[in-house]
Amino acid sequence: KYPPVGNRMKKIKFALMRNNILREDLDAVIEHLKQEDPILTSGSHVKAFESEWSKWLGVKYSVFVNSGASANFLAMAVLRTRFPDGGEVIVPPLTWISDIASVLQNGFTPVFVDIEPRSLAMEAKQVLDKINGKTRAVFLTHVQGFDGLTDELLSDLRVQNILLIEDVCESHGATHNGKKLGTYGWMSNFSFYYAHHMSTIEGGMVCTNDLEVYQQVRMMRSHGMVREADEEAVKVSFQQDNPDLNPEFIFAYPAFNLRNTEIGGIMGLSQLRRLDANVERRTDNLHRFLSQIDPHKYRTDFKVKGSSNYAFNLVMKEPDADFVGRLMKRMTESGIEFRRGSSGGGNQIRQPYLKRLLPQCDPEQFPEVEHVHFYGFYIGNFPDLKDEEIDEICAILNSVE
Repeated sequence: KYPPVGNRMKKIKFALMRNNILREDLDAVIEHLKQEDPILTSGSHVKAFESEWSKWLGVKYSVFVNSGASANFLAMAVLRTRFPDGGEVIVPPLTWISDIASVLQNGFTPVFVDIEPRSLAMEAKQVLDKINGKTRAVFLTHVQGFDGLTDELLSDLRVQNILLIEDVCESHGATHNGKKLGTYGWMSNFSFYYAHHMSTIEGGMVCTNDLEVYQQVRMMRSHGMVREADEEAVKVSFQQDNPDLNPEFIFAYPAFNLRNTEIGGIMGLSQLRRLDANVERRTDNLHRFLSQIDPHKYRTDFKVKGSSNYAFNLVMKEPDADFVGRLMKRMTESGIEFRRGSSGGGNQIRQPYLKRLLPQCDPEQFPEVEHVHFYGFYIGNFPDLKDEEIDEICAILNSVE
């Protein structure tokens, strides 16, 4: 059973995030607002941010949306246009709800795979074992900044012609074989929520090298309107096929309004300039943290090569309900803000929405996720975190007996 967390701490000393939006970001927004009649809806700054993000990541196309969850949803919506009869999408139980929800909302069946404990991502062999004639895609989450890919997985997916979609919402700047995560998949998704590596307050990005996907995402982001495509041939084709419609109001898909704003674009351009330095600092922080926490009590053997740490993962080495209670009590008393269960609060299969929709799923079939669910936490890591603060956090964690 999951014991109660207890009352929230009265004073947070070590927060999950601090100072992720700086004065220079706000000043850039203020300068824009000082104009006589500033454009606030999606405009030139959004386009500039999409372009600069694509260059930074190393992809051809990027589409800025209002959240990482919207990015996930659009990826699945595009997949559904390829497979209108649905099918299966392989997903991890350890992820944010929007990954699984987007699969369900677009008429696919989620097929769950347990995680590999060093990366917290789906274990490659289990993924490959679950592939069958109904499999439409593998929707892989790079959890908490770790590289979730293996060469075996990439090679076999390519041979079997199975699409890979990467959720990189928590892992900006992480790499596999020296190449950024988010460049391996058919599509990839990012989040710019306040607590992530960079922030546009709320925001997300869909990235791809596929021109057709790019045009679809652009249209689907904005009500399915054909005029949102930036490929002239796409517009001409729809206009010729629909001569009875106003060219400004041709709707190719029964879509959504998931646009972001010029303010988000301005903040993205400002924050992107610091992203590489932030990733480097977060990585240094992670190494300091892992070198000091007690390896007899906590796991320290994580896949750190290529990582871009989002948060300090604190996973107990052995299951011990009494120790968990003492640990949470000590962290609460010491002002350490934490989240139990790691990414998404632990095993999604235990959540009410999946119990209702997929009652046949047994959470205990995924022992590695179950261990993280009951005996795992994450603690804030960010560029503003000082060495002495990391040292104090580690000393508090190690003091629990």
